[in-house]
Amino acid sequence: MTNQTHSEETSTGLSHNKLGMWVFLGSECLLFGALISTYLLYRGRFADGPAPGDIFDIPFTSVSSFVLLMSSLTMVLALSALQRGDERNNRLWLLTTALLGAVFVGGQVYEFTTFLREGLGYTTSPFSSAFFTLTGFHGVHVSLGVIFLMSLYVSSARGNLHKERAETVELIGLYWHFVDIVWIFIFTVIYLVPSPTS
Repeated sequence: MTNQTHSEETSTGLSHNKLGMWVFLGSECLLFGALISTYLLYRGRFADGPAPGDIFDIPFTSVSSFVLLMSSLTMVLALSALQRGDERNNRLWLLTTALLGAVFVGGQVYEFTTFLREGLGYTTSPFSSAFFTLTGFHGVHVSLGVIFLMSLYVSSARGNLHKERAETVELIGLYWHFVDIVWIFIFTVIYLVPSPTS
């Protein structure tokens, strides 16, 4: 009876939890839309600081981006394993997804420290403020995702994550895929779209 109440569908055909996650992700779209728009407004205003083309290491960031995008695949594999009742492989793919996310965050920290050494700080210019705010917010979202994934892994290791709770993994998966998709837009806008030279 408890499980029926927990998975009760709304008039949209989605469970309350899933509908709540979609509403949350919709608000996140507005947040990142505002941050990306702000970056586009200020990306040509780098004053006396380094210009984007002077500091960006696109090959490094491309590899880091590939690692994050691959984690979407492992997240799908984690959910699929649990839906089949394969808890061992569910743990394996959850841990792999969390590790890939951690590698991405580590790459972002390395990139930030490199920029700081080259004279690009948060207050160096309007461009740097917009850049660090946008990518920093995304990094925080990835870090939170890694924490969620590790909590699922620990729950599974303790024997508390079974096939009946697959929706929990699905909800975290929705969040994780959203973070990955947002990064595609951020990476394109920041690293691939040519920046003004003055």
